[in-house]
Amino acid sequence: MAEQVLIQFRVDKELKQDVAEICDALGTDMSTVFRMCMKQMKIVRGIPFSTRLPEQVVTRAEALEAFEKMRRQASDVPEMSLDEINEEIRAARADR
Repeated sequence: MAEQVLIQFRVDKELKQDVAEICDALGTDMSTVFRMCMKQMKIVRGIPFSTRLPEQVVTRAEALEAFEKMRRQASDVPEMSLDEINEEIRAARADR
């Protein structure tokens, strides 16, 4: 057996707990999973899973602007009573 070395790194406590629970549910432990990942890295000579950025990243400012735009659009819609809403639903279901 090859000489073993200790690898240490820091991670958020909550993340560690979440990952430990997942490992436990899978019947394994984090050390085994990390060794598996490292062996796969050696086999594929890279990271053994997709590492892409999302196609579109929405900033908080963009999300707030979109929300405000929808709010402005909704303000032009006349108020409906519960009976009117239910009648509209009944009519839509009848059309099916």
